Amino acid sequence: MKWIIGLGNPGNEYEQTRHNVGFVVLDEMVRKFKRRWEAGKGDYLLTRLRYRDEDIELVKPLTYMNNSGLAVADIVDRYEAPTESILVVCDDFNIPLGQLRLRPGGTDGGHNGLYSIIYQLRTEMFPRLRCGIATDRTPRNKEMMAAYVLSAFEPEELPAVKAMVPRASEAALCFSVEGIERAMNRYNQSSTS
Repeated sequence: MKWIIGLGNPGNEYEQTRHNVGFVVLDEMVRKFKRRWEAGKGDYLLTRLRYRDEDIELVKPLTYMNNSGLAVADIVDRYEAPTESILVVCDDFNIPLGQLRLRPGGTDGGHNGLYSIIYQLRTEMFPRLRCGIATDRTPRNKEMMAAYVLSAFEPEELPAVKAMVPRASEAALCFSVEGIERAMNRYNQSSTS
């Protein structure tokens, strides 16, 4: 069993924001596999799909981004999910818009959702798929970053987002059936390759 956990904020006001890319990627997978979200036993939505003989549980935490670790820790504890079987999908303001970066572990990189997960799990060693949202509009001032990640994509940015989301869902599926190394080799490239 693999677990793909998309990070975002619940609620209509956050739907189209940069910070909700993790939710958007999982919604793309739900659409593609014709699944439906269901309430989980914790503060998250779940749906299961089967891909190339692998059971994959998709998870959308409802704890809001800054408390994502509470939902992830609940999954790990309740279902005895090994951290290496989890892939966290999130936005990243340090990566150019449209690019993907998979890693088997690492720091939070200034991402509050990843910080919360690291804090709750007491480890940095869990796979993550970062989806680039950085543009020339990305503020250099950290104090302005919250407003930026909670803003909607500009119309001219949408083609890159629409190209990135299906690639990210493919990368998550690749991780699930072929492992992190294969997925990294295949998807850690520029969006045009």
